[in-house]
Parts: sequence; C-alpha cells; structure tokens
Amino acid sequence: MKEINLERLLCPMPVIKTQNALRGMQSGEQLKVICTDPGTMHDIPAWCKVNDYILVEAKQVEDKYQFVIEVK
Repeated sequence: MKEINLERLLCPMPVIKTQNALRGMQSGEQLKVICTDPGTMHDIPAWCKVNDYILVEAKQVEDKYQFVIEVK
C-alpha cells in the first residue's frame, strides 16, 4: 500500500496531493493518507464520493486523521 504524509498541510492541499498520488494507480490499489487538518475528515470522504473512489477507512488517531482510499 502506498502512503503519503500530509501533516501540517491545510485545505485545499491535502485533497490536491491525494488526487495527485492516486493518479496512475491501478484498480484495487490502495493509498493511505495521513493528515493533521481536521477539515480533511469532511473533505476527503466527500472528494472520494464525487470522484468515484472507495473510502475504505477514515479515522482519527490522536491529533492525526488517517484515510485508506481504494481505486475502483
């Protein structure tokens, strides 16, 4: 699983960097995203829904927000 660390980045950068990281990934591949911006708990799930990606996991661990996104 590919992983990107987007700590200390604020909106809209986590979504943009997530989108860029998913480019070129194949169906079934997963991306783990780690953020510190609380807005990502809304933004990334909404972006996944609009762009037809599977949000496998979204959780808060201490002061970080972690997402696992799968390419359809």
